[in-house]
Amino acid sequence: MTCNVGRADRIIRIILGLAIALAGVIFDSWWGLVGIIPLVTGLFSFCLIYLPFKINTSSGK
Repeated sequence: MTCNVGRADRIIRIILGLAIALAGVIFDSWWGLVGIIPLVTGLFSFCLIYLPFKINTSSGK
């Protein structure tokens, strides 16, 4: 599993994931679980959706 998510992309995903999850908790909605997806992809620096499109936002280290 190669890293295909860059630093700026990771930060955006983590912040967005936390915001969605927090909104789900505040509004008592199961939609907050959707926030887990960008959070996990940001933490692991790997996105499955990027593979078929050959997208790589990492610096290539």
